[in-house]
Amino acid sequence: MDSGSQRKEPRSGPSFDKRVSRKTTTSRSNTLSGMLKLLAPKNLAVGIGTPLILSEFAGDNNRRSGVGISFWSHPNRLLSHLRKAGSFIRLGVASNSAVDVAASLSSSAADNLSTLNTKVCIIGSGPAAHTAAIYAARAELNPILFEGWMANDIAPGGQLTTTTKVENFPGFPGGIKGVELMDRCKNQSQQFGTKILTQTVTAVDFSATPFKVSTDSRVVLADSVIVATGAVAKRLSFPGSGEGKGGFWSRGISACAVCDGAAPIFRDKPLAVIGGGDSAMEEATFLTKYASEVFVIHRRDVFRASKIMQKRALSNPKISVIKNSEVVQAYGDGDKRALGGLKIKNVVTGDVSDLKVSGLFFAVGHEPATKFLGGQLELDVDGYIVTKPGTTQTSVRGVFAAGDVQDKKYRQAVTAAGTGCMAALDAEHYLQEIAPLEA
Repeated sequence: MDSGSQRKEPRSGPSFDKRVSRKTTTSRSNTLSGMLKLLAPKNLAVGIGTPLILSEFAGDNNRRSGVGISFWSHPNRLLSHLRKAGSFIRLGVASNSAVDVAASLSSSAADNLSTLNTKVCIIGSGPAAHTAAIYAARAELNPILFEGWMANDIAPGGQLTTTTKVENFPGFPGGIKGVELMDRCKNQSQQFGTKILTQTVTAVDFSATPFKVSTDSRVVLADSVIVATGAVAKRLSFPGSGEGKGGFWSRGISACAVCDGAAPIFRDKPLAVIGGGDSAMEEATFLTKYASEVFVIHRRDVFRASKIMQKRALSNPKISVIKNSEVVQAYGDGDKRALGGLKIKNVVTGDVSDLKVSGLFFAVGHEPATKFLGGQLELDVDGYIVTKPGTTQTSVRGVFAAGDVQDKKYRQAVTAAGTGCMAALDAEHYLQEIAPLEA
C-alpha cells in the first residue's frame, strides 16, 4: 500500500460496531439536547452535559452511555423522563413543545398498547360485577373487568366497602367486613382468569359491534358488555355526617337500614330515619324490629310516600314523626366515638332541639351510575337501566345489566350477585348465537 492511499476501515467487526455505537449515541445526545433547548429558559445553557441530567433519571445501568438507551426502545419512558427533566430544570410554559415532540415519537406505540379485545367486558366492581366475571371466566370467555378508581367517590368494591360488617351474606355466620368480602370476590375473579383494570370507564359506544368501552387511557373492543356499575345511596352533608375525625359515618350513620339495622349497636336503642318517600317508610318499619323507638324526620309537612306505605308505618306504635325539620348536626356519645344524638332545626320556626339517638339512616333515594352511558341504553324515569323481564338483556342486543344499576327495589348484595350470574349466562348464550354468523 503506498503512502498516498487512504486506509479503508472495515465495514464490520468490533471496531465498526463501536464507531456506529458512538455515532448513534452522539446523534441521540444531540436530539435530546435539542429537545431540552426547547424546554429550557433562555438563561439556561443547554449543551453537551445536558444528557447527563437524563441519565440520572435513566438509572445506573444506563449512565455510561450518557443517555438512557432504554428511552429509545420505549418512547413512553422517554416522554415520562422528559417531563421529569423539565421539572428538574424548572421549566416555563415552553416545556409543552418538547413534550409534544416526545409524544409524537410515542403515539403509534401507545395506540397499539391502549386497545384490547375481549368477548366479554364487565363494568363495575361489586358483587354483581365479580359474580359475572367468575361465571364468564369459568366459561373460558376471558373477561376484562373495569373496576374503576374512586368512581362515584367510592373505592373499587362498591358500596360494600363503606359497610363495616356484613351479616346477611350467605356463608359467613359470624359476619364479614365489607372490604374483606369484596377482596375475596376480586381474588376469586382473578383466580379464574379475569383481567381487572383499575380504571374508570368514561364513555361507551354501543352503536355497532364490537362494542367500544373507553377510559382516559384504554379502549376495549368487546363482543358483549355487562354493565354492573351499581347505584349510590344519596347522603346528606352536615357537621358530623361524614367519615374520619368528627364524623359518624359507619359509626352510627348509615344509608341502608336493611343492611345495618340489625347490628348490635342499634338494638334496643332509639333510631332515626331521614326521608319522606316509600323508602323512608319501609326502612322505619323495618327498624322497629330492633329499635326501642324510631323517629322519621322530614323537612316538609307532607310525605311523598304512597298512602298504603304511610299508613303501615305511621300506625306502628314505635314510630314517631318529626315534620318540617332537618338535621343540622350529629354529635357523639361521650368517649364511645359512636353517634349520641342529633341537632334538629325546625325549618318554620328556626328552633333547634336535641334528639338523643344511637343511629341515623338516610332514606333520601339512590342515584344509579348510568351517566357515562350517554343515553345509549333505555333508562326508566329514575335513571335505572331497563331490562327485559326475566333476563338481564338491555335495549341493545349484546349489552346486559346486573346489580343495583337495574334494581331499585331490593338493592342487596346477594340479589346483585344473583343478577351477575344471570348476566354472565345471558352473555354466554348470546355469544353462542352470534358465533355462526361471525363464522
